[in-house]
Amino acid sequence: MREGFAFTAFTARGQTLAETLRGELGGTLREADLPLAAWTAAEFPRREALIFIGAAGIAVRAVAAHIQSKAADPAVLCLDETGRFVIPLLSGHLGGANALARRIAALTGGTAIVTTATDLNGAFAVDLWAKKQGMSVLRPEGIRAVSAAVLRGEDVSLYCPWPVAGERPAHVHLTESPTDAAALVSYRETGRNVLQLIPRVLTVGIGCRRGMEAETLERELARFCAGRGVLPGAIVRAATIELKRDEAGLSRFCEKHGWPLTFYSASALRDIPGEFTPSRFVEAQTGVDNVCERAAVLCGGTLVEKKYAANGVTFALAEAEPALDWSW
Repeated sequence: MREGFAFTAFTARGQTLAETLRGELGGTLREADLPLAAWTAAEFPRREALIFIGAAGIAVRAVAAHIQSKAADPAVLCLDETGRFVIPLLSGHLGGANALARRIAALTGGTAIVTTATDLNGAFAVDLWAKKQGMSVLRPEGIRAVSAAVLRGEDVSLYCPWPVAGERPAHVHLTESPTDAAALVSYRETGRNVLQLIPRVLTVGIGCRRGMEAETLERELARFCAGRGVLPGAIVRAATIELKRDEAGLSRFCEKHGWPLTFYSASALRDIPGEFTPSRFVEAQTGVDNVCERAAVLCGGTLVEKKYAANGVTFALAEAEPALDWSW
């Protein structure tokens, strides 16, 4: 999980501005004796934004070797030492660089130099909509085709299985079939080579034997998701039984993914109405006939993937309907 902003400056005046902005926005500031290349290599994969105060060419050369994709890169911005011009260089929408540029410009009294065509034309930006709705992006190369069509004034078909509140943007057409869509909202593997937005709507219920290692949980989760055609990026939280509170491997596994882990008592799990996959062995060990399915439902909504069991691990998935709207 990325966190915070990282600042660097190349002149005394720029350093003063960096310290001022850090005071307003939080974050870290590169120490003068730390080489820029080393600083960039360390901060690029873990920060929400890298902010260079100085020549744009220095910033471009510093980050060039680390660029992966608009879905993976942090926001990268550059501004002059007076704060007059604030330029988002990388990840304007998904990374939030355009919005951050406007925020910094408001602090410095400068101008955000935003060059993204959808921003300039006030047109629907599918990647910005995805970010606002808390969705991640699969196959981000499809963003360009969708945005280009909208800018040409053409209708773009979008599939979404949930209702979207508010007024639908111009040139966005909702379709009932994912096979007809130019872009789609789904946490399922579709086999289609189009832009896909992944809603974070799933809770994974987990059961495991004592002393389970994080690596085993990781491996089995990958097998579970692949076998059920589920994109693991849709998982937002995890749940299990209170008996697993002291399982270090389980805690590390959830922390790696940034999932909050909720624990439930056996009695709370037993009280959930519904049909679940029973196990006499699990009931003898825990006091409830099923942990993973019941924990997923209690924490996350409707059961959409029933129990998977392998190598001392059980998983199940529950879906909570997202509250989507058309704001971007």
